[in-house]
Amino acid sequence: MQNHDNSYNNADSFAIIFDEAWKRNDFNSKAELTTEQKINRIIEQHKDHPFIKSSPSQAIKVAKFRLRLLNLEK
Repeated sequence: MQNHDNSYNNADSFAIIFDEAWKRNDFNSKAELTTEQKINRIIEQHKDHPFIKSSPSQAIKVAKFRLRLLNLEK
């Protein structure tokens, strides 16, 4: 888990850590995981982030939006 000293309770702050975590994770070796499971895994890894703590359902929506926006969903 990362240190979130420079994290804020907003979607932009969450998007930054989500994008980095998505790109850093080795999901290729876990091809059986669904996109939902991958998102949930990242959210669990960063559960102390202020935005996840205050708005977990919004964090999932932001994560799905980021995947579509950056064409990362594979």
